[in-house]
Amino acid sequence: MTEGRMSWNGHETWYRVVGELDAGPTPVLVLHGGPGAAHDYTEPIAELARFGRGCVLYDQVGCGKSTHLPDAPAEFWSPQLFKDELVALAGHLGVAGRYAVVGQSWGGMLAMEHALDHPAGLRAIVVADSPASIPLWVEEANRMRRDLPPDVQEALTKHEEEGTTDSPEYEAAVRVYYDRHLCRVPWPECVERSFAQMAEDPTVYHTMNGPSEFHCIGSLKTWDITDRLGEIDVPTLLVSGRYDEATPHIVEQIHSRVPGSRWELFEASSHMPHVEEPEAFLDAVEAFLATVD
Repeated sequence: MTEGRMSWNGHETWYRVVGELDAGPTPVLVLHGGPGAAHDYTEPIAELARFGRGCVLYDQVGCGKSTHLPDAPAEFWSPQLFKDELVALAGHLGVAGRYAVVGQSWGGMLAMEHALDHPAGLRAIVVADSPASIPLWVEEANRMRRDLPPDVQEALTKHEEEGTTDSPEYEAAVRVYYDRHLCRVPWPECVERSFAQMAEDPTVYHTMNGPSEFHCIGSLKTWDITDRLGEIDVPTLLVSGRYDEATPHIVEQIHSRVPGSRWELFEASSHMPHVEEPEAFLDAVEAFLATVD
């Protein structure tokens, strides 16, 4: 493994390369979610290196080990910012002529946005646990929220109405939802690390998403590329869990519109099959990427 920092547009982006990028199969850039969750919880995805496939983990600007900008205006944080960062990183690492992208949650949204720009070197995308429409995401999240215990629902509503979503009671109520629909196994250390760093600087998450997964009041609240999915022209694998926040209904909307897309549904997982069913996840993703090679 090697680590480095890329300077671009006055910012610095931290990255880690696992394996070799210039030999063997198509290398992979791993895009984390959040936005602002940092690379830590996606570390299991870089186990694709066991197949001889070079992998790149990185912290998107605003989180983790990359430049933090807590005072940046809300309009600074946009999908275009992160698309520019991804293009710059591919060039910096010398893989812009041949690479694949594995994006998880927000990272999958970013992967689809990137594919819609038709970069010449993009060979394939893996969209893991992602929506193509935040309005639909919120609709489905609130449907699942109604299945939570009544006292949990009451705590969530109370603090959202009172603007006290930073209270321990609200966080505890959110965790009930997370344990059902985010990660159904005991959280490994890499997941804990991502959430801890996001709690220290939630600028990106709060600005673009909001205080929780189902209370999306940030700049992404109207984001919707559903009508453009037919323009994606690279091989696409969709990954999701049976109990995922990215529900089967959400993923079906993408699967039915992206030409030739494949879909792997993990029956024992929620929002993190790469953590909940890691071996099956790696096998499925590698099998797909091998067809691209």
